Amino acid sequence: MKYCQQYKGLTIFAWVLMPSHLHMIIRADGEYSLSEILRDFKKHTAKQIIKQIKEEPESRREWLLKKFEKAGKDLKRIKNYKFWQDGNHPKEIFTNRFLNEKVNYIHMNPVEEMLVAQPEDYLYSSARNYAGLDYLLYVELVDKLLITYD
Repeated sequence: MKYCQQYKGLTIFAWVLMPSHLHMIIRADGEYSLSEILRDFKKHTAKQIIKQIKEEPESRREWLLKKFEKAGKDLKRIKNYKFWQDGNHPKEIFTNRFLNEKVNYIHMNPVEEMLVAQPEDYLYSSARNYAGLDYLLYVELVDKLLITYD
């Protein structure tokens, strides 16, 4: 995501990486469209994750690789492994209320999954940015007055 921010014009407003999925509020601000950025992001991360699984002493290595291989075996565009699901579920944000709802939903994901007690306790989330804590990824903060965790 840092690469996409630096070289592809990706602006991130909120994000959370969960064990099985990723949520983001993002915008394309450069020469690349959002669909191009997401395509390249998925392609790069899939290759890197598969490489990591192959190289690390992972006890589930064979099981994981077989799952990813099976997911892509009937797809012409997939050479070996399919890591990401097809498509995205974009929702255009038009109002502050909807923005607040989505940021809250994103940041509360780890709490709802009982991974942490407070949103800002989850390292892989922009909730840390909004709480003024050390963070992994720079985000453009939306008006803090809009963000309330319910």
